[in-house]
Amino acid sequence: MTVALGMPALPPPVLSDRRKTRQLQVGPVGVGSDFPISVQSMTTTLTSDVNATLQQIAELTAAGCDIVRVACPSADDAEALPAIAKKSQIPVIADIHFQPKYVFAAIEAGCAAVRVNPGNIRKFDDQVKEIAQAAKDHGTPIRIGVNAGSLDKRIMDKYGKATPEALAESALWEASLFAEHDFHDIKISVKHNDPVVMVRAYELLAEQCDYPLHLGVTEAGPAFQGTIKSAVAFGALLRQGIGDTIRVSLSAPPVEEVKVGIQILQSLNLKQRKLEIVSCPSCGRAQVDVYTLAEQVTAGLEGMEIPLRVAVMGCVVNGPGEAREADLGVASGNGKGQIFVKGEVIKTVPEHAIVETLIEEAMRIAEEAGEGLGEGAPVVTAG
Repeated sequence: MTVALGMPALPPPVLSDRRKTRQLQVGPVGVGSDFPISVQSMTTTLTSDVNATLQQIAELTAAGCDIVRVACPSADDAEALPAIAKKSQIPVIADIHFQPKYVFAAIEAGCAAVRVNPGNIRKFDDQVKEIAQAAKDHGTPIRIGVNAGSLDKRIMDKYGKATPEALAESALWEASLFAEHDFHDIKISVKHNDPVVMVRAYELLAEQCDYPLHLGVTEAGPAFQGTIKSAVAFGALLRQGIGDTIRVSLSAPPVEEVKVGIQILQSLNLKQRKLEIVSCPSCGRAQVDVYTLAEQVTAGLEGMEIPLRVAVMGCVVNGPGEAREADLGVASGNGKGQIFVKGEVIKTVPEHAIVETLIEEAMRIAEEAGEGLGEGAPVVTAG
């Protein structure tokens, strides 16, 4: 039996078509407008600790991360890159600052790409020819990453501070140096902690080049603040079709960055939705504890790997309508809940049984969907 789930048969609507860009490969992950927007994060371990770094990469992979970046500030870190690049389940980008020799080490190590920050690498422009040749020989893309806190002194002297124009000009100048040596496998980022400045900088880039762009609000802050700033900035750019990879920078474990990034893309129909909980904010009309119900259902269905929209509603005003529109839902009130599956009421249960019933029905729907999809259907886990 095939069960129709939350994703429509046709591609879901998006706010804007993607900006057309050059295409490049970061290992097996395609980057550019012909490919899905990818989610990145960065390890917090010492890169020289190979086992710890690979363990964190495995956790990020399990969370849905597409590409991972590792810091390389020392010789010990550079020596660890070959093992990490070889054993990682997802493409590894080496993050290079200050020492240009580590750019060459990362390329030789087989990293899927190298991120350079020209503003703080000594005499970087003098070595572009050699870097471009090494990267071309190994098929290694370069990300030119310009940060507000480390702009080239010449740019700072010209603009006085990290304006959108300064960020864009710096990145485009460095890209032009690579282009002079016929190297074009370039991705650009221009990060700032102010979403307004960051958005305008990316808009300027999008107007002036066709390189793929990596979006990020740098030093976005703790989890709540950083999530808001990143969602606002990414939404403003993705609304215009700008952005080919993203990284949510949080003062939080890297897995949390990945979860937020995925959720941002899913909310804009730029990534296939999996589990989606539709729940009301609660108000004076609510006759059940909606907060607790929603949290318990979310926890019980964690790990659901198929698109499933579950509505947890707490009153009779919007509850039945929202529950009817979801794959699975409950409209609660007067100590009981009506359970809906695909728009039909299948049973009414007491309040204390709502969570258990929703989880049981979700697993049943997932199992039937798997049978309908046949061999190779996604593994469904919960809990």
